[in-house]
Amino acid sequence: MEKLISELSSLAAEASACASCRLFSGRKNAVFGDGNCLSPLFLIGEAPGREEDAQGIPFVGRSGKLLDKLLTEEIGITRADYYIANIIKCRPPENRNPLPDEVESCRHFITEQIRLIKPKVILTLGNFASQAVLESKEGITKLRERVFDIVIGNVKVKVVPTYHPSYILRAGGMAMAEMRSDMIRVKKLLRQ
Repeated sequence: MEKLISELSSLAAEASACASCRLFSGRKNAVFGDGNCLSPLFLIGEAPGREEDAQGIPFVGRSGKLLDKLLTEEIGITRADYYIANIIKCRPPENRNPLPDEVESCRHFITEQIRLIKPKVILTLGNFASQAVLESKEGITKLRERVFDIVIGNVKVKVVPTYHPSYILRAGGMAMAEMRSDMIRVKKLLRQ
């Protein structure tokens, strides 16, 4: 456990000092990850938003609050029970989608986080995170409702794509029901 925490801390320090793409110049904080690094569940989002950039913690704004609520209701877990991070560690200006070169500059961080944490299941949040993790061009509506067996950082993992909680805040009812069903799929995988 101490070795894992030490390795994650070193990687977080590397992310905080990173200047390999244009995003570093506008950040307040590199947003590395948060939660239980021994958890079998790893959630991956796209990039930090304004609140996340200010606090240096992923998913602390409105989307994060909704995500926490849904995870508690559907899986019975809290933030202390899972690990969460983003593909990109710095906030893109105006919350735009990260550009391909920004993803490539940051990719080794998420790969190393997965390699160190060795989760059983990854829940990808939204189109961008799902495409980046699965290295797919398919959209989230085609990717969700499926479970993917992949290897990342020499770790065999099951990936369950779902909507981003910010989309649920806009779309409401039906999309929320679909996200809840994806979380139930995760709960079943964790129990296997």
